[in-house]
Amino acid sequence: MEKTFEWRHGQLSVQALGGMIGPVEFKLPNGRRVSPFQVAPWGEDDRRTELPGILQRLRGEWPCVPFGTDALRELPENWPAVGVDKNFATDPHGFSANHNWQFDQVSSDMISMSIRYPDEHPIEMLRRTITPDPTAPALDFELEVIVREACDLSFGLHPTFKVLGRPGDMRIDAKHYDFVHSFPGDVEPGAALFAPNQTFEKLENAAGRNGQQIDASQLPLPEECEDLLQIVGINGEVGLEYTAEKYAVNLNWQKEHFGSLLLWYSNKGRKAYPWNGRHQALGMEPICGAFDLGPSQSKAGNPISESGTPTTMRFKPGIPFKTKYRIAAAPL
Repeated sequence: MEKTFEWRHGQLSVQALGGMIGPVEFKLPNGRRVSPFQVAPWGEDDRRTELPGILQRLRGEWPCVPFGTDALRELPENWPAVGVDKNFATDPHGFSANHNWQFDQVSSDMISMSIRYPDEHPIEMLRRTITPDPTAPALDFELEVIVREACDLSFGLHPTFKVLGRPGDMRIDAKHYDFVHSFPGDVEPGAALFAPNQTFEKLENAAGRNGQQIDASQLPLPEECEDLLQIVGINGEVGLEYTAEKYAVNLNWQKEHFGSLLLWYSNKGRKAYPWNGRHQALGMEPICGAFDLGPSQSKAGNPISESGTPTTMRFKPGIPFKTKYRIAAAPL
């Protein structure tokens, strides 16, 4: 099921599966219409039902509670070995990212949705509202988390954008952060680009696996890859400039809730179905977590939490948690 409506400054589509938005068309002040969110090319394939729910009609933006997936992994020595919680080892990025949400209210000025988790799960339900700004090409979001029992969880948001053009046609504009950490392993075997488990002072000075220096703020990347970088201690804002197309997308969130920004570089590096070497997108994902390694790894001591940036949030029964964020488009 999908709901679509227009407002003065654009058009918005929201699907029940995963509560994902997309496509979204923003109308800029100069009259141009732009569609920055990615929509995966396999969304109507007959084979898509073989995939986890999160991948079947992958698109746009959605919440991840918890963020990541528990699994047994071989990680470097400074990443402690942890167990696996059965509640967090099945659905990639949480139950809500893989199942249908209910549309609670659809009006001319907002959409509200909710999803209930299984009875045995520590999370009871999520509520989500999406409100187009009546005065600007922008969307305002609110996410509410209600739990049955006290729990420490990784959690995050998953805005995912198109990657277009030639290297240098796009730029990530991230300011005021502590450092950048590379993934402590291989996101996809044989498709990594960045030197693993390293810290860099600047996104523009990332180290590559072959000893090269990479400006990870410039897109598309010059090599096919599937990789992650975590910007740690970021101040709650980031921009993505489509320099060749002369517009930008700006993302703002509550930095006290999400102290990191995970960058997912999907640059034709995955070759198996459904990716088939054709998927190009950038995830700019505000998170409270250690990469997408799941809540058990995020709860354990890890290099990111030990640096002073939390990787789990404490949720308490009877005290609903709410966070707000905003995605806006603007001419450059």
